[in-house]
Amino acid sequence: MLLLVPLIAMQFTGEVNWTAADFLVMGVMLASVCVAFELALRVTRNSYYMLGAGLAAGTAFLITWSNLAVGIVGNENNPVNLIFFGIVAIAVVGALASRLQPRGMARTMLVAGIAQAATVVLALFKEAPVVAVILGVFTVMWLLSSLCFFKAGAPTLTSQAA
Repeated sequence: MLLLVPLIAMQFTGEVNWTAADFLVMGVMLASVCVAFELALRVTRNSYYMLGAGLAAGTAFLITWSNLAVGIVGNENNPVNLIFFGIVAIAVVGALASRLQPRGMARTMLVAGIAQAATVVLALFKEAPVVAVILGVFTVMWLLSSLCFFKAGAPTLTSQAA
């Protein structure tokens, strides 16, 4: 259904001009987020874990989407933007390496958040402040995801008593 939005918009305005490749890439991105969330559902029904997974998948999606669409730094052809794909890769590789276990996911998202925070510092020196704010929002999303995974993996009072 989401892919119908640009298709319909293309009928009414020249501002939206998607190619078949654009639809394919967006379809793959949407499917990836859905698969990631489905995997999280299969791992646990813990609400903190689910929130952490949603934040991580959403952050990766937003970074990738904005980077492909217009570029985060400059335009989409600026090689500096490859850094942001690297941060998403940290999250994906770390998630796979941790076998989606809460503590490993917490560490992975923390590393992604720290890497993202480094881009905020770089943006403050090289780019407009609005870019630093956007990158700061991504940083907070990674760090909140890490916190959620940490809470999902923390022992509960009932498991400590046992």
